[in-house]
Amino acid sequence: MKLLAFAASNSKQSINKKLATYAANLFKKHHKETTVEILDINDYEMPLYSVDKEAELGQPIEAKRFLEKIGNADALIVSFAEHNGTYTAAYKNLFDWVSRIEGKFFQNKPMVLLATAPGPGGAASVLATAETSAPFFGSDVKASLSVPNFYEVFDTDTLVMRDTETDKKLKETVAALLKS
Repeated sequence: MKLLAFAASNSKQSINKKLATYAANLFKKHHKETTVEILDINDYEMPLYSVDKEAELGQPIEAKRFLEKIGNADALIVSFAEHNGTYTAAYKNLFDWVSRIEGKFFQNKPMVLLATAPGPGGAASVLATAETSAPFFGSDVKASLSVPNFYEVFDTDTLVMRDTETDKKLKETVAALLKS
């Protein structure tokens, strides 16, 4: 199995990238045949989407490359950062460009959706938005999990979940990728 994971954030210190990476490696630990690829959406930066820009530029190579990465994966883990209750501008822009090439750009891949934040909300608002919209874009959402209080439950130095209950929930969530 080829597992693709990324954070819907362009922060270089993204806690959502740490969570997505940790979750992907948890899955690999229990399914040794899995290969994991962690994407950085900064590698797919494009001008701000508009119909005028699309007419001028056509379909940017970065959007095509991102779509190809999804197509080559067997399953996805996406962890959402929350900006003002919704998607980050960087992710929304990538989403807009890619969806113009292929409306069902998640290509019916099984997915786990995650979100985390430093506070008690755990980016639950953006996760709810993602859970609601993802099926319209060809996803097969198997499970989701909001992780509140990231810095309290995750050790960013050792990259290990220090809260056993959260770790257990995360293991159950990523295991859902194998459910039919």
